[in-house]
Amino acid sequence: MSLPDLSARALPGARLNVRATPKARRNAVEDGDVLKIWVTAAPEDGKANDAIRKILAKSLGVAPTRLTLLRGQTARDKLFQLD
Repeated sequence: MSLPDLSARALPGARLNVRATPKARRNAVEDGDVLKIWVTAAPEDGKANDAIRKILAKSLGVAPTRLTLLRGQTARDKLFQLD
């Protein structure tokens, strides 16, 4: 799984718009105005949100605990903030 280098976006307080696709065939990230993230995890009990947080953190080069989901707990469109 190759992830894009999003370290330029890893600024404190940065807000990242994400379009999520759970239950995908592979984990992947596509860079753009809205980050498109595909995860293999199912959208149940927050598993997909956890997987998205981990993949996004890896692309940004930060710890997953630094990302907070502000909006979109149960929606495909999500807003994360980097603390």
